[in-house]
Amino acid sequence: MRYKLPAILWTAFIFLASSDAFSAPHTGSILQSIAVFVLGHPLSDTTYELAHLTIRKLAHLTEYGILGYLWFRAVRREEPGWTMRWSVTAVLIAIAVAAADETHQAFVPSRTASPLDVLIDTCGAVLAQLAVFHHRRPSPPPRGGEGAAGG
Repeated sequence: MRYKLPAILWTAFIFLASSDAFSAPHTGSILQSIAVFVLGHPLSDTTYELAHLTIRKLAHLTEYGILGYLWFRAVRREEPGWTMRWSVTAVLIAIAVAAADETHQAFVPSRTASPLDVLIDTCGAVLAQLAVFHHRRPSPPPRGGEGAAGG
């Protein structure tokens, strides 16, 4: 449970974020408040729409990247290294969560379900697996370092 609990809690957070409190109208007012604080004036409608959309989609990518990593850890447990099975399992869990999340949003009046969001979520989980793979793979032996013959 030591490795599964963070993944379960993050999954719960994702479902909580599917509520009305995290809908575009609520997060948009925060963005405009930050813009006024930093810039001294609100964003134009066009800039606001683009910035808000970009931030929301990057949030999807990030939250599912975290989810993919946490489920990789949960599946791997104490084992060292990396296997394709662990990564694929983590990505499949992330896809299932993303699909359930978007289905839930279809029933929340202030939210919109989007297959594109499931694709973005999947990309986040896959990127996390690529990062884990890169971090966990063995380093190549040093070339021409100590003990090398020649002269």
